[in-house]
Amino acid sequence: MVTTEVDERTLRLPGEVWVLVAASFIIAIGFGVVAPVLPTFATSFNVGSTAAALVVSAFAFVRLAFAPVSGRLVTRFGEPPVYLVGILIVAAGTGACGFAAAYWQLLFFRSLAGVGSTMFTVSAVGLLIRLTPAPLRARASGVWSSSFLIGNIAGPVVGAALVEISPRAPFLGYAAALVVAALVVWLFLRNSTLAASVDKGGEVTSVTVRSALRSGAYRAALASGFANGWAVFGVRISLIPLFVTESLHRSPSLTGVSLSVFAGGNAAVLLLSGRLADRWGRRPLALAGLAVSAAGTIWLGFTTSPGTFLAASLVAGVGAGLLNPAQNAVVADVLGARARGGPVLAAFQMAADLGAIVGPLAAGAMADHWTFPAAFTLTGAMAVLALLVWLAAPETLPRRAPTPEVAAAQAVTETEGGQADPGSDGRR
Repeated sequence: MVTTEVDERTLRLPGEVWVLVAASFIIAIGFGVVAPVLPTFATSFNVGSTAAALVVSAFAFVRLAFAPVSGRLVTRFGEPPVYLVGILIVAAGTGACGFAAAYWQLLFFRSLAGVGSTMFTVSAVGLLIRLTPAPLRARASGVWSSSFLIGNIAGPVVGAALVEISPRAPFLGYAAALVVAALVVWLFLRNSTLAASVDKGGEVTSVTVRSALRSGAYRAALASGFANGWAVFGVRISLIPLFVTESLHRSPSLTGVSLSVFAGGNAAVLLLSGRLADRWGRRPLALAGLAVSAAGTIWLGFTTSPGTFLAASLVAGVGAGLLNPAQNAVVADVLGARARGGPVLAAFQMAADLGAIVGPLAAGAMADHWTFPAAFTLTGAMAVLALLVWLAAPETLPRRAPTPEVAAAQAVTETEGGQADPGSDGRR
């Protein structure tokens, strides 16, 4: 068997991808600035906890409802313009929150920000897919996700300083960060030949959700996206604070520590899992991620001490970090580099958002009527069900084109009447 190393130049992410990574980091810092102070700011308008929670939920509901529209906008106008407009809409809505004089105004402006959020999320993922060479898609997803995660960790530190100035300052700070992010993207991509080629709608085809659903790999990505949204964006935020105080009988500060530990476990493996998914395949990393996530999540519900609770949080974070680059890369593989599939990306986002909405309600009801272990077991079971779907899914990692040396060796073999070794295509 003839083997060769792939030219390292083919393994480098384009500079345009790093621009999106930098913008993601800036956006995430701003999100981390606002998220912790939003409920408290809402109660300053003399409303109760339910009304304050509605401000938080409205953002997620609007993202879910507007996602199909965002997908169609991407298909019609392309990723870059929808990305920039979406960021600016979030900046306008968030900045307006800082000037809200009544509760209904805060609710309206926060909902408006949700419209822009789904626009730039769908278009950012689409742009990332089409800018990244096929063999590097999982790696690009890992880098992009890591930047957002690190920004989310740093955001509350910045927010704590801003809220000392004024409870409205975090909103204005986030708006300013979004404007900077939009400016960074526009400045660095406006003269990019790669970004320009991506934005030429005449050279691309469109992929519909119906055609994507014919792929077992895409269906698996939807299943794991739903399970991940249920656990990570839903139950982790809504149920863990209650578990800490009511079951472990500990200070709420332990919740913050557990979230940091989860994020640390996630960040520790994101880059590695992206590289492995580009080398070994998407399916092995997705299966491993779902298995680890299920184990860590179920274990959480049965912990009885802070030490085991934090250990379970770490395991769950590692599982999410293993899963995300692989499932994102599958969606990219299904679309392909030259296809514009806004609705396909929107459906994938909606699966996670739906999980984040349904998960807390179902797990919360389970905790109220049964026990916390039952609630976390139900959440882990969602990951197990997604794992079963992935078991039947095909591998989508694109085969790398053979290097000239390998192609020449294959030609010689075929000339001699043999058959080229299928393992000598240069893929590692």
